[in-house]
Amino acid sequence: MRDQMTDVLDPVARLRGFIKEGGFSGGGRLPPERHLSDQLGLSRATLRKALDALERDGVIWRHVGKGTFVSDGPRPEADQPGPMVDLARQLTPFRMMRARMTIEPAIAREAAVNASAEALQKMRRAIERAKDATTWKEYEIQDDLFHRSVAEASDNLLLLTLFDQLNEVRRAVAWGSVTRETERPSRDHSSFPEHDAIAVAIADRDPGAAYEAMRKHLGSVARRLFGEV
Repeated sequence: MRDQMTDVLDPVARLRGFIKEGGFSGGGRLPPERHLSDQLGLSRATLRKALDALERDGVIWRHVGKGTFVSDGPRPEADQPGPMVDLARQLTPFRMMRARMTIEPAIAREAAVNASAEALQKMRRAIERAKDATTWKEYEIQDDLFHRSVAEASDNLLLLTLFDQLNEVRRAVAWGSVTRETERPSRDHSSFPEHDAIAVAIADRDPGAAYEAMRKHLGSVARRLFGEV
């Protein structure tokens, strides 16, 4: 009974404690879900909700085919040799954005066809948390989660894997030209209504509108960074 009560009341705290007491440093990979479930005494469904909560908070990140990693430090792809890092070293931020503008609108179009209610809720949570962010770092975590939630909503493992690989390269590309003049995004930050438009188009099951909303959003980001693209 005590384990059942703890499962219901405090699974996120139990998972946080496991990470801390287990000595998992930034970039460290957590055990598979089945092992975590046994070690923490949590049901798989409860564990996944706890993992979702920590991912939203930026404590962990998940990569299809690789596992779940602690994110309070350099991610493995940023400091270890690998094909995605090698590719990133040959790209400029401008070329990276052009690739995103080619691929992510198509993923959003598929999301409008296949998104589940759970995927739509995850998308909305990321949007609201981004709006509530008190620092640029918090905003960027939620922005990253929003774009990944769109890829997850496509319900296509190949597209999700492609997005994750694209994101690996994006993180590894040097963004030295990006400067921040404020501590946090302003309330009228252009990405907020753009994210809303993407989510609404996907929820409305409108593939064409979802494609255009994502294309418009990424084009807006590119213009802020590089001018006309």
